[in-house]
Amino acid sequence: MSERSIRPENVVGMPERLTISKWQLLYVGWALTLLAYIVVLNLWVEFNSKVVIDSFVISIATSVVLLVLLVIILGFEHRVKHWFAQREGTAYRVLGTASTLLILFLSKFVILEVVDLIFGEHVELGSFVDVLLLVLLLIVAQRAIVFGWDALGERGSIANEEILSE
Repeated sequence: MSERSIRPENVVGMPERLTISKWQLLYVGWALTLLAYIVVLNLWVEFNSKVVIDSFVISIATSVVLLVLLVIILGFEHRVKHWFAQREGTAYRVLGTASTLLILFLSKFVILEVVDLIFGEHVELGSFVDVLLLVLLLIVAQRAIVFGWDALGERGSIANEEILSE
């Protein structure tokens, strides 16, 4: 296949502009992020002997749980950070930073406990450090998807502002 034949303008019937609803953007963002989480989690299981997941289906369910947990945790962390940022004074800046770090630190224990409650002996995510590294890898994977989305689209468009940011 030649380079010329795979360009968007060579696709028959492709409109110049597309209208995408907010729900469609949300769906695409969650679906792409979930797929990335599934890949990262299964690679993490493959290369880290401390992490054990009994089956691929359980790894998909674990990825869903991790996605929901990270959305909740990061949303809470952003709200706390924003609350302290609206206040004036050094004490609020220090407390805001300390609160953010505390939330991010304690959330790894929450993740370990929730996964253990839901999946029991079928999923073992390893130690605190293993979960910390896994969460960092999941966030990097999600940011890589956003980077790819931005690279393919027009920078500054509303779609780039909304997709994957939920």
